Amino acid sequence: MTKYRFVTPTRTGKWYSDIEQAQRFAERIGAGFFERMTRRFVAYKDTRLESADFVNS
Repeated sequence: MTKYRFVTPTRTGKWYSDIEQAQRFAERIGAGFFERMTRRFVAYKDTRLESADFVNS
């Protein structure tokens, strides 16, 4: 299962099961903001998206 999180120079977000969920919570770590009306994500400078594959056990 692939999971996603945002990382800033000073903070690391929690892993989420889909990109949209990670985008909605990115504001909590100062990684960007999600416009709910347009469903558009705006990342702040030096923010990066990480993905990782986790094995279900």
